[in-house]
Amino acid sequence: MKLNLRRPICFFDLETTGTNISKDRIVEISIHKVHPDGSEKTYTFKVNPTVPIPAETTAVHGITDEMVNDEPTFKELAHRINEIIKDSDLAGFNSNRFDIPLLAEEMLRAGVDFEMGNRHAIDVQNIFHKMEQRTLVAAYKFYCDKELTDAHSAEADTVATYEVLKGQLERYPELENDMKTLAEFSARRKPVDFAGMLAFNDKGEECFNFGKHKGKRVVDVLESEPGYYNWIQNADFPLYTKKVLTGIKLRSFNQ
Repeated sequence: MKLNLRRPICFFDLETTGTNISKDRIVEISIHKVHPDGSEKTYTFKVNPTVPIPAETTAVHGITDEMVNDEPTFKELAHRINEIIKDSDLAGFNSNRFDIPLLAEEMLRAGVDFEMGNRHAIDVQNIFHKMEQRTLVAAYKFYCDKELTDAHSAEADTVATYEVLKGQLERYPELENDMKTLAEFSARRKPVDFAGMLAFNDKGEECFNFGKHKGKRVVDVLESEPGYYNWIQNADFPLYTKKVLTGIKLRSFNQ
């Protein structure tokens, strides 16, 4: 089944030094870009993370320090990667909770602005879990009747994810072949920031989702306790969370 696209969509997968969005780094990124005319192209980059890759992580994806020591850093690749994805919706497997947040952190560290406000994020894992509750290997077998023999290779996982989404659309006629609809269906909740430190209340207002001010409106806290903003900006919070919080503060100031 051909995806019904109004603009390109980039399926992507990351291999990383770990699972901490704020601290861990990308060691490999693969992007499979699909255009509305049906043309496709895959880009894969090994990345020097500039920090050691833990042995337990290498055991998962097979990438060692020696394999990436002579590769470019993400900062050196950031503008090229941004050129590939900047006109596209994004899709992946568990991408809403991990790949997109970590990519945003790497982009912001490299000085490249990263924003999701004007594009859709389709998490194929969320669609899969809402429909079947399994893993990518099982999804590939279930929807495509193929064995994913090279799991945890970024390129193999990326292309498999693309094929799984097409298989999901064929299997479930109730799923509309539309990227905005799929993004809404695959989202677990309406996001404020990727890390979930900020969340919308039932009125659509941004609230803190952690700590002593959990459930309180951000604008109210920033007005009554201005130092809380400075504390977050200087603490170990994701860069994208800080960016979103600054946006809320500036918007409130200008109103």
